[in-house]
Amino acid sequence: MDSFGSRSTLRVGNHDYEIYRLDALDKKGISTQHLPFSLRILLENLLRTEDGSNVSKADIRALASWNSKSKPEKEIAFTPSRVLLQDFTGVPAVVDLAAMRDAMKRLSGDPT
Repeated sequence: MDSFGSRSTLRVGNHDYEIYRLDALDKKGISTQHLPFSLRILLENLLRTEDGSNVSKADIRALASWNSKSKPEKEIAFTPSRVLLQDFTGVPAVVDLAAMRDAMKRLSGDPT
């Protein structure tokens, strides 16, 4: 789904990349300029994973209308597709992920 028309293509050299633009929300009258960068990353994640059930148009609107002085009324889904870490924290994180993958296999779960 792409309820807000945020999906776009970014061409770099000979490669095309699918991106989700926050300014598409701004063009629809939903301001994102007040959001801290950390919440903008979460908002892009919601735009990218919108499916109508796990992530809905209402979820995206709720996060975009975040107010630091208000108590949160809604939980949002977060499905990370990339994680950036400093070098010294990256290796232990990868080891933890590998251990969780192995544990899922032992429990007959799907580690993917």
